[in-house]
Amino acid sequence: MVTLGYFDMEEFIIYSIVGLLCFGIVYIYLRKLKKESDVVGEKIEKAKEEGIHEPVSLYPYIDEDNCIKSGACITACPEKDIIGIRNGRATLVNASRCIGHGACFHACPVEAISLKIGTEKRGVDLPHVNQNFETNVQGIFIAGELGGMGLIKNSVEQGKQAADYIFASLDKGHTLSYDLIIIGAGPAGISASLQAKKNGMKALVLEQDTLGGTVYNFPRAKIVMTSPMDLPCHGKVKLFQTSKDELLTLWNEVISKNDIQIIEHSKVELIGKTNGGFELTTLDGRKFTTNKVLLAIGRRGTPRKLGVTGEGMEKVAYKLLEPELIENKNILVVGGGDSAIESALLLADDNKVTLSYRSDKFSRLKPKNAENIEKAMLSGKVLVLFESNVKEITQSKVHLYTKGNNEMGLDNDLVYIFAGGELPTQFLEKSGVQISKRFNYTMLSHKK
Repeated sequence: MVTLGYFDMEEFIIYSIVGLLCFGIVYIYLRKLKKESDVVGEKIEKAKEEGIHEPVSLYPYIDEDNCIKSGACITACPEKDIIGIRNGRATLVNASRCIGHGACFHACPVEAISLKIGTEKRGVDLPHVNQNFETNVQGIFIAGELGGMGLIKNSVEQGKQAADYIFASLDKGHTLSYDLIIIGAGPAGISASLQAKKNGMKALVLEQDTLGGTVYNFPRAKIVMTSPMDLPCHGKVKLFQTSKDELLTLWNEVISKNDIQIIEHSKVELIGKTNGGFELTTLDGRKFTTNKVLLAIGRRGTPRKLGVTGEGMEKVAYKLLEPELIENKNILVVGGGDSAIESALLLADDNKVTLSYRSDKFSRLKPKNAENIEKAMLSGKVLVLFESNVKEITQSKVHLYTKGNNEMGLDNDLVYIFAGGELPTQFLEKSGVQISKRFNYTMLSHKK
């Protein structure tokens, strides 16, 4: 029979207490992990019900075999509940709300995240570009939203990088009017023009609308940028919660200071080849020659139209610029995305607003927009017609098909259509740029 001495018994008790404490800590920790995992699981199920679980544009793809559950990706993401930890691994929650910041990609300590576009079932039309932003047509480059990178910060960085690659490939002995013509004065185009200036290139920017591109078409007070960016010839832009007006003011100052040549309201209709480069023809017949071309026109440069009678009337618009100047009007807003919701809410204070949406419920909205439109519907501030489509637009009315294919007429002064944008496929194909539908396509990866 073995007996424990006094000190042996004391050590035994101490070790037992320590062991129980460790077990208790581990048990509490595991319960906490399970609870957090269950919460994420509930969020995923809710996201599936609301139709916001599947990605619609650029999104993070997580390699579960390499993920170490550091949580760095969740902390780095400026949006809310895009990624969560479930069963010990990072996973997508509200994927359709991802707007491509790429912060998670850079924050992951084990490089377990790639940025992809398109899923296995839903493809996305993308032009062919190589790692230097050059298309299958030698001398024509693409940067920004058209190539899949839509966020302002990412577009600015791509424009800068593309300009450097173009400079390196420039035919120094060419005799054409310009070294580079940039089509589009949005974030990528502005950044590229500044970097081209920095590199000593003779460059010209042609913009079909107005400086700012897609950003210019946002409502005046809309927050358009939430993270810093490095702007060529200017340096780090440290503005947070930046409005459209603040960003356009900054761009105007930098462009003026650096004497960047931009011709607005000059839509390029054709890119043809000429000796040593390209000849660009605008809608009004002007011609420009250049050694290289950078397309920075975005995916939404051409608004998607409804194709209904009366859509060409002056009272129909595809952008809302100064909602504060519109009062006492009967307004129809068409669409169910964030742009449509934000516009309807901006107009609702001083006007009678009806929103027509073809689906039976909203999906893929930013949380704040979903909350605000719900309040507006309950208070009667905005009349929402789900499962409705515009049939015809007349001088004083709009006619719609509603649920059950019934017809409805509304008094109307203005119509705003936010049905998304169309890839300028015809323009690209005329220029020889190949386009294909990409499924689960990797845009950025740490793998070399």
